[in-house]
Amino acid sequence: MTSTGFLHPGAMGASLAGICAGERLWASEGRSTATRARALEAEATDVGALSAMADRADVIVAVCPPAEAIAVADAVASAGFGGIYVDANAISPATSRAIGERFEHFVDGGIIGPPVRGHGSTRLYLAGDAASKVARRWSGSTLEVRVVDGPPGAASAVKMGFAAWTKGTAALLLAIRALAEAEGVTPDLVGEWETSMPHLLEQASDSAPRVSQKAWRFAGEMEEIASTFADAGLPDGFHQASAEVYRRLAGFKNADPGPTLDEVIKQLE
Repeated sequence: MTSTGFLHPGAMGASLAGICAGERLWASEGRSTATRARALEAEATDVGALSAMADRADVIVAVCPPAEAIAVADAVASAGFGGIYVDANAISPATSRAIGERFEHFVDGGIIGPPVRGHGSTRLYLAGDAASKVARRWSGSTLEVRVVDGPPGAASAVKMGFAAWTKGTAALLLAIRALAEAEGVTPDLVGEWETSMPHLLEQASDSAPRVSQKAWRFAGEMEEIASTFADAGLPDGFHQASAEVYRRLAGFKNADPGPTLDEVIKQLE
């Protein structure tokens, strides 16, 4: 039987665990009640401590906020894990490769889409020598796994490129609306959008509650994207600015219901 450990089952990690073949493991030590509830729903077996997971699992999948990716990898490496470590976080290719140096067996991953809801909702990109072996754990499930023909870092590059547009442009749109408000030209800008680019009105309104609830973790992701651009010799200022937009919205973490566009604009000012 294959045993796959998940660190730590947030909404995304729990959705991957729930449809993974074989034994699914998680470690409850130091984790919240909400994490416990998600792990229970995913029917993951609690092994208590990370050290127990390292002894029992042959694959460990890390899905955590980007800023925690290195610390989580360090903890797993320190526990003496000798299986395949899969970093599926929103990090730059360089960060992924640096994490890979901690393990004898490493697979780079990148997730695009929401927590798995059904066929076609979510893609998991994997790169590395053992990528196909890891991919088989979701064979026939509702998760689409795509193996990237490249070394570790290639899957993260796909994720960075995708999120550079989706989350980067969401931050830009919200900042533009805040600028219009600051200059007192909101009706004029909105009128022009209605004439020439009506889709932007809906996009800005939809982005406000959707991205603000997760802005606390998107800031770190934008910094990783900026590093990705800089490492490629490209301008990184676009996404450094996006990171600042999301830092200003961090107070809306897990807000239910999400904030309105007006509330987001006020917070950005």
